[in-house]
Amino acid sequence: MRLTRLVLGLGNPGAEYRETRHNVGFRVVEELARRWAISIDHLECNSLVGGGVDGRPWLARPQTYMNRSGYAARCLLERHELDPAEILVVYDEVNLPLGRLRLRRSGSPAGHRGLESILENLRTDQVPRLRLGIAPETGSPAGEELPDFVLSPFTADEQETVAAMVNRAADACEVWVSEGVEAAMNRFNG
Repeated sequence: MRLTRLVLGLGNPGAEYRETRHNVGFRVVEELARRWAISIDHLECNSLVGGGVDGRPWLARPQTYMNRSGYAARCLLERHELDPAEILVVYDEVNLPLGRLRLRRSGSPAGHRGLESILENLRTDQVPRLRLGIAPETGSPAGEELPDFVLSPFTADEQETVAAMVNRAADACEVWVSEGVEAAMNRFNG
């Protein structure tokens, strides 16, 4: 069976990472699974995968850790003869304010190791992506502070903003699936 669309949420596997900033991509895929009544429980290409029936897109969460997400993406792409434009990569972005969304049809990884792995493995920067802002009001951490920051949970004060962002991101994914990247960019970038 040929996949036509794939929403690939990035994060790290394991309970210890579940609530971290780095895992908001997983949370968006989980919200889409809830909305579409899809179980993401089939292991394929080092990813938990679900969907692909009744005209629904596929959903995937690589289980390879963030920095090796490209291996899973490439395997899914090759196995199902997907074009890179048929994948939407959803991931955290430390250079966007908390709660902001930014869709792009292509471009550089801008320092995000998960997206960097995907672009290297697919050998193209023509991969649609949805970035989810996780930066605190005080500005983005840098250098040695960055790994600790992205692997920390959101604060109690941030939870409401994060929940709203995950819902809006799921809405953006639905528009991408049904109307394409341009329509999603026009509606959700801002």
